[in-house]
Amino acid sequence: MKIEKDDRLILITNDDGLYAEGLSTLIDVMQEFGKLVVVSTIDSRSGMSQALTVKMPIRIKLLKETDKKRIYACSGTPTDGVKIAVNQLLEREPDWVVSGINHGSNASVSVIYSGTMAAAIEGCLYGIDSVGFSLNNFSSQADFSHSKKYVREIMNMLEKNKLPKGVCLNVNIPSVDGDGIRGVKVCRQARGNWREEFEKRKDPMGKSYYWLTGIFQNHEPESEDTDEWALSNNYVSVVPVSVDMTAHNYIGELEKQIGK
Repeated sequence: MKIEKDDRLILITNDDGLYAEGLSTLIDVMQEFGKLVVVSTIDSRSGMSQALTVKMPIRIKLLKETDKKRIYACSGTPTDGVKIAVNQLLEREPDWVVSGINHGSNASVSVIYSGTMAAAIEGCLYGIDSVGFSLNNFSSQADFSHSKKYVREIMNMLEKNKLPKGVCLNVNIPSVDGDGIRGVKVCRQARGNWREEFEKRKDPMGKSYYWLTGIFQNHEPESEDTDEWALSNNYVSVVPVSVDMTAHNYIGELEKQIGK
């Protein structure tokens, strides 16, 4: 049964903080689709993955409330925000969980580190249709204006088609002018990894500390069915993400090996 806009309840979250332009852009678009409850991290929680706050209390503060929108600040992680919203803040389970728009790509293996995608995955674990949106631009001053068209396109699709159980969407948008985007491409996750490097630095007291940097290595740059190829060729990539991390193709082989 189709849910009408006035009846739809949408949970929005992110990992870049309350005042990130990506969050503001997402709210602007999603208010066209229903009633919003926004639960955002107070500041950046990038790279938190599925982390939970377990050794300190989580603080929630209501910042704004209207008939169509409530905005909360959450002291915890993006996953904390989804859990506490579903369990404490919402009058019922939301129809959608929508996360982002992240400042920076979450393509390839970045999906496993991403707080943005962790929130979408958490929504998926509750059986809620969930999407994470990211823009391939890490700047706090990034222009998100052309992203709106593709958020609408994906959410219009979800109005008509529910996602399978255990599946959410990872949507990455190229950082080019709207006219430069060639279309939307359904992809698989590219094989790759981050090569971490740590810069050794000195603080004002002369003590050493380390700052994480890294370079992404794409192991299949010519594979046209991957999200990394799509982004580098100015397509919006859409990857269906499963919460089942089982290596199904190895089960039979492993069964033969166990006990030998």
